[in-house]
Amino acid sequence: MEFRHTSVLLKETVDGLRIRPGGIYVDGTLGGGGHSLEIAKRLAGDGRLIGIDRDEEALKAAGERLRDFGEIVTRVHGNYSQMPEILKNLGISRVDGIVLDLGVSSYQLDTADRGFSYMTDAPLDMRMDQTEPRTAADLINGASEHELFRIIRDYGEERFAQNIAKHIAARRAEKPIETTGELVEIIRASIPMKFQKTGGHPAKRTFQAIRIELNGELTALKDSIDSMIDLLDDGGRLAIITFHSLEDRIVKSAFRRNEHPCTCPPEFPVCVCGKKPKGRVVTRKPILPSAQEMTLNSRSKSAKLRIFERKVLVT
Repeated sequence: MEFRHTSVLLKETVDGLRIRPGGIYVDGTLGGGGHSLEIAKRLAGDGRLIGIDRDEEALKAAGERLRDFGEIVTRVHGNYSQMPEILKNLGISRVDGIVLDLGVSSYQLDTADRGFSYMTDAPLDMRMDQTEPRTAADLINGASEHELFRIIRDYGEERFAQNIAKHIAARRAEKPIETTGELVEIIRASIPMKFQKTGGHPAKRTFQAIRIELNGELTALKDSIDSMIDLLDDGGRLAIITFHSLEDRIVKSAFRRNEHPCTCPPEFPVCVCGKKPKGRVVTRKPILPSAQEMTLNSRSKSAKLRIFERKVLVT
């Protein structure tokens, strides 16, 4: 299947980066190369663009899409959480902008055998990086019932998490759960019918939770934002697009902390902790897709864009 993905908030994101001629930019979630293509166009051959992705199929597709830009584009197979090391290996110490699009690509959702979708029956895979050995089936069949409950509750915000975990444990005691169809069937049996008629597909939240846990998505995000801000040159910007409240909460909190890092008690007349702001939050409220974009691309409806600008303080 051809790799395809419609980049969400494309113009808003690239405008927000304020591309500088000759600048160095990083797309930490390269995907099909939508955001990178627009960045490369605005660089107009003068600058550098590094694209990172865990999915080798995405890297291949982006390579085709960006081939006309030649040597200004460097593609790297890896996780954006490895960005400091990746840039160090490329001889880069500072960059002018970083973008993360945290959504699952249309290709990953629509390619049945990747196992991301609850709409088709396929092997329980869900690996963003196909070189990783552990699959969703390994997680579903190997985690304890309590651990499954925690994952589905915390990462899926699923009210019936305990019952779903209980039903999974009972079914796998008979035989391993191997396909998305089997998991959907178990989830349906775990949720009262009256609650299945509202709020979208009953398996949506559980599939999200399993995917997040398997791929370490929230851990990578929590552990990376501070280091990405540190990679920015003076005036450089970090733009992050999130697709659910768990991600957005992490980004909002991290941006606020980097703008106001002081941990002194409010009654202290002056700051004594020594923690200095790293910059400012550009987006006081998140930028949302337009009504037109949401009509054209239903997967954009939950997207939120937040932007942070680095400001190096001279002491």
